[in-house]
Amino acid sequence: MSFYDFDAQKLSGENVPMSDYRGKTVIVVNTASKCGLTPQYEGLEKLYQKYKEEGLVILGFPCNQFANQESGSADDIREFCEVNYGVSFPMFGKVEVNGQNAHPIFQYLKSKLSGGIFGSRIKWNFTKFLIDPDGRPVRRFSPVTKPEKMEKIILNTLRK
Repeated sequence: MSFYDFDAQKLSGENVPMSDYRGKTVIVVNTASKCGLTPQYEGLEKLYQKYKEEGLVILGFPCNQFANQESGSADDIREFCEVNYGVSFPMFGKVEVNGQNAHPIFQYLKSKLSGGIFGSRIKWNFTKFLIDPDGRPVRRFSPVTKPEKMEKIILNTLRK
């Protein structure tokens, strides 16, 4: 299995194969609109705008598994992200990231980048996974890691 073998549904309902992102540096992040970490949308958008021409793509996956912090509909989520943070990177439909109903992308990423302080579960919103242009998961960032603190590592992956 590779990251490119999966697909996910965008907020619009469109099904997108991850193979559409082949050759890109990808950040997969579980998001929430009512979380203390929600301002990270701003930093993620800044990274996306700064490096999208070099091949960076950020994929946001809303999740309501942590303290009911993403209870809105797809339209609510889209509007919130656009109005409050100007999010223009792809946003996907609400998913679960832990448990037996966890989305296959998150099952895969956790299986490749678990252990250590992270364990095999996602602990909170805004856990970030970095995938290189060959589709290999290379780094997992904790929810409290601010997007700007990831920039140097992202650059190393973009400019391999």
